[in-house]
Formats: sequence, structure tokens, C-alpha cells
Amino acid sequence: MLSHENVVAAVASVILQLGDHKITSSDVMISFLPLAHMLERCCEIGIYTVGGSVGFFSGDVKRLSDDMKALKPTVTPAVPRLLNRIFDKVQSDISNSFIKRTLYNMAMSSKENEIRRGIIRRNSLWDKLVFRKVQEGMGGRLRLMIVGSAPLAANVLTFTRCALGCLVVEGYGQTECVAPVTLTVQGDYIPEHVGPPVACCSVKLVDVPEMEYFAVANQGEVCVKGTNVFQGYFMEPDKTKETLGKDGWLHTGDIGMWLPNGTLKIVDRKKHIFKLSQGEYIVPEKIENIYIRSQYVQQVFVHGESLKSCIVAVIVPDVEVIKQWATENHIAGTLSVLCAHPEVKRLIMDDMILWGKEAGLKSFEQVKDIYLHPDPFSVQNGLLTPTMKSKRPQLKKYFKPQIEDMYAKLI
Repeated sequence: MLSHENVVAAVASVILQLGDHKITSSDVMISFLPLAHMLERCCEIGIYTVGGSVGFFSGDVKRLSDDMKALKPTVTPAVPRLLNRIFDKVQSDISNSFIKRTLYNMAMSSKENEIRRGIIRRNSLWDKLVFRKVQEGMGGRLRLMIVGSAPLAANVLTFTRCALGCLVVEGYGQTECVAPVTLTVQGDYIPEHVGPPVACCSVKLVDVPEMEYFAVANQGEVCVKGTNVFQGYFMEPDKTKETLGKDGWLHTGDIGMWLPNGTLKIVDRKKHIFKLSQGEYIVPEKIENIYIRSQYVQQVFVHGESLKSCIVAVIVPDVEVIKQWATENHIAGTLSVLCAHPEVKRLIMDDMILWGKEAGLKSFEQVKDIYLHPDPFSVQNGLLTPTMKSKRPQLKKYFKPQIEDMYAKLI
């Protein structure tokens, strides 16, 4: 339950945090995230507050680029999934050409140096030569992008800042806090943190002894108090009391760490944590956020059990990427046929393991088997929440036969 006061406090504090880059009446925003998503709703409310305008996309995410070219937005909220896709597309475009790769590396180096000096622009020689296509794909007028809802890899964030030539701020929050808790400050080019708290709330870190995080070491569960903190869960007083604690501090379930410059870095997740038979703790969301970076993976659900010594995963492959690979390797068939093909499975699993190694996953955090599923998890089939988060109990129940089958083969 969110009050008008909660929403006004959150939106006003974000506008304040944006400083010189704050939204104005001349801004145009594109709306493509679900309206159940408070990040989307806050961005819209902010635009309406200052008298700007909002354009709604056609309803098909695959045609989002066409909508952006038509609307030419100046402001957009974004989620890591979208930015990862743009990054992967550019990487695959330059991978087969030495000249393209060399130009791209020179462009990135030059633009990164400018960002470090506080220069944000899209009219340099490199913008015209290398990044014009990416910028035009998003309308060519973007000046502000607000990223939230899931962790964003450092290299993707830096690429987005360089390629789009606009201010990209990354926030952290929860629906229970309307949306924002922290937001990066304009001019801070260093990735891998989510900025300082916004003006309407206080943040503290609380000990999580079972995971060996302690506030004295500037690490612990992120707790929030302020005018953006919700009124409670509708008709669920016990759940509200558990979340808000005795003293009104909202327990987020996320593990944070204060950096020396006063910004917050999210390092782990306390919720959805489970223990393997050898006593090791697993945080599935952390692992999923790493595996989702694979170009072959569209959706991922990581599962483990306290009586088992390893974890497994259900993967929804990226249709276009897999079909292209299958064509190049002379493997025929529909997506359902490809999902059952051992070579396709080996390709996806090997790539996931490589991503896991690069991100520093320990061996017990790497999946030991995967099941490929042709149909995406969605709100309609009851496997996603309206804000596109995985419904873990439902996924576990839905894929119970496949999970049991994977574990039976691993014994």
C-alpha cells in the first residue's frame, strides 16, 4: 500500500538528485515497461509533474526501436535486459571485422576519457563514425536514462554511457519504497554501485551473521526508513510487521556495502537463499543475473535443494540467436526440437559456465545440469509477477518433473 505522500516524496527526491539534468516541460519520455513497475510509474509521474509528455509504445518489445525512432524521446527508464541486448548486438557486429573492432575500441577509449572529465555529448567524430546507429535506434535525442530493477554489469553500463552520449543514472530500490532508495549522482562515471540515498530516506546496514556480513565492516542487510516507505501489505498485518520491524525500518532482504565515497553497492541477496547438503549457501538470483548475460539465454531459473550437493537450472533460450546458430551448424527443426538437441544444450551450458567463471562463481555455485524450455515464463502462464520477477515457488512446482529428472541423472 503506497500513499500519495510516499509517491510524491520519492518522485520529488529523484528530481532533486538529478540536479542540472532534471526533467523539464520540454522532455518527452517513452513508456514501455509494465505499469505495475513502480520505476515506470515514478518516471511518468515525474514527467507529468513538470509538464512534459509521455508516448506509449505499440505493445511489442521487438518493435521498440521503431517506436523510439517515431517518438524521438529525450528521457527513458531502462532495465538491464534491454541494455544487455544492445551491447550484445554491437559486440556480435564487430566480432568478425578487425577494422570495426579497432574503431570501436578507439571510440570507447576516447569517449570514456571524456566521461571521466565530465563531458557528455553525442556530436564527436566517434559518435558519427561508430555510435550513430545505436543512437538513432533509440531516437537520436536521448539525454537522460534511468536504469533500475536488476544489477547492471560494469562493462554494459560504461558502453551505454559512451555509445548513447547521454546521462545514465543507476538506481536501487523496491516497490515497498515506491521505487528509489539510492540513485547515482550525475558526473559519477564509476560503475558497480547504486549511488547515495535519495533525499527522502535514510539507509542503514544491519548484521547478517549467518552470511558473515557485519555492519562494523560496512556490510549488512540494507534497511530503509523515510517518507517513501510503504504503509504495509494490504490485509497482511503479520507480513507487514515482519518487513517493517519494531522500529519502522524496512528490511529489504538485500545485502549492501558502503563504499569509501558514501555510495552503496549491492553485493548479495538474503531472500531466496538456500543451503546445499554440504552446508554451502546459494543465492539463486545472484547466479541468474550472471547467466542471463549469455547471448543464448533469454530467461533462467536456478534451483537447488538442501538434500542435494549441486544446483540445476531451467533455461528459456533466445529464439533468434539459437535459430541463427542452428542454421549455421546445419541443425534443422523448431525451437522445441532444438531445445531437445544435445549440441544446443552443450553450447548454452558451456557459455553459461564461462560467464560464471568470469564473474568469479565458486564451483558449487555453477549449475551441473540444465533443462531447455521453449516457452518463455510470463505473467499469463503464472510464472512471472506483473513486474516481470520470477515466481520461484510456482516455477519450482511447474518444472518439478524436469528438476527431479536432472537430479536423478546427476547421482
